[in-house]
Amino acid sequence: MTEHAIVLCTCPNSDSAEDVANTVVDARLAACVNIIKGVRSIFIWQGVRESSDEYLLVIKTRRDCYPKLEDAIKAVHPYELPEIVMVSMENGLAGYLTWIDETLKRI
Repeated sequence: MTEHAIVLCTCPNSDSAEDVANTVVDARLAACVNIIKGVRSIFIWQGVRESSDEYLLVIKTRRDCYPKLEDAIKAVHPYELPEIVMVSMENGLAGYLTWIDETLKRI
């Protein structure tokens, strides 16, 4: 299993998405964050089906950065219970993975 990972996180608007992205990149907990607008989420919240237009963050990082990354997201995220999900990368372009490693600080 590779040490690299992608973390997915949704935000309610562009300002909060950029705030989260800037926070984790500036802290060197993410090498890159893609902000994808126009995501429609349908979910159950407190027993009721809800729907919301959101922004999806695709965060490129390493597994060892995840605990601090999660804390950094929670510190600035406006949701009571933000979606923060880590997915391990099975493979990736060697040069790209090296760039991630060189960009992130070792924890």
